[in-house]
Amino acid sequence: MPARILNGNAIRDQIYSELSGEIAALSASGIRPGLAAVLVGENPASKIYVSSKIAATEKLGLASFNITPPATISTSELLAIVEDLNRRDDVDGILVQLPLPSQIDAKKILEAVDPAKDVDGFHPLNVGRLVAGRPNLVACTPLGVMEILRRSEIPIEGANAAVLGRSDIVGKPMALLLMHANATVTVCHSKTRNLPETVHRADIVIAAMGRTAMVTPDHIAPGATVIDVGINRVTDAAQAESIFAHLPERLASFRAKGSAVVGDVHPDVANIAGAITPVPGGVGPLTIAMLMSNTVRAARLRRGARISAAARS
Repeated sequence: MPARILNGNAIRDQIYSELSGEIAALSASGIRPGLAAVLVGENPASKIYVSSKIAATEKLGLASFNITPPATISTSELLAIVEDLNRRDDVDGILVQLPLPSQIDAKKILEAVDPAKDVDGFHPLNVGRLVAGRPNLVACTPLGVMEILRRSEIPIEGANAAVLGRSDIVGKPMALLLMHANATVTVCHSKTRNLPETVHRADIVIAAMGRTAMVTPDHIAPGATVIDVGINRVTDAAQAESIFAHLPERLASFRAKGSAVVGDVHPDVANIAGAITPVPGGVGPLTIAMLMSNTVRAARLRRGARISAAARS
């Protein structure tokens, strides 16, 4: 029996509907949450991603500020931009789009962002709060995965969960969020021995290694929930033939376009899993939704006294 498809677009729309109420309440207090996106240079993928974030802010009625310094900018010049955004009262959230050009000290830039405005959840202070079980602003993709699991009524407490990948952006915070939700978590990576056997023991599998279709049916226990965080573009015809061997419509689409977007999970896993996220249309929409949620949360936390005063008046 094919897996239940966990539709990220539908869950995103639920979250946006809830956020609209929060934003309206803030507006009644004279507050309009604002998100500043810093996009350095002309990276095409980054431009598309930032434009989708800005579109989401406009859809929800948030203020958006798009800062686009040239790719030749120095670390000190970019630090000055971040420090200016830290001081601005109309900016509640700051995101610095990665990757940054090679001459930029990315860690120095990310650590310069005010933790109260760190809507990407990358600042060491916010990471430390997550480790301590007192999360404030958490990385958007893992936060989105938790929303998918909870809103899809996937049992987390007591479940065995395998997280494939140990990045600071997804793997590590994902493992922490699952542990705080009382799952038993195994973090897998490129050096894990007997990876298929290890992953096969999991009730919940989070694939975030950035390797095209690497999670195959032999990794997955029947009925397991599979969350595919990967986004990989396939342009090689032989690879596409292999991946879409049992999906003639996807293969025909590849042949027509010359490319296809595939996750870290092989499409055939849908015949084994109990529930699975599609790519695209699974985790991706939730990443942006949680960025919006973090921006609203940052506004409420930063301006709490003002909101309380407005409510009393």
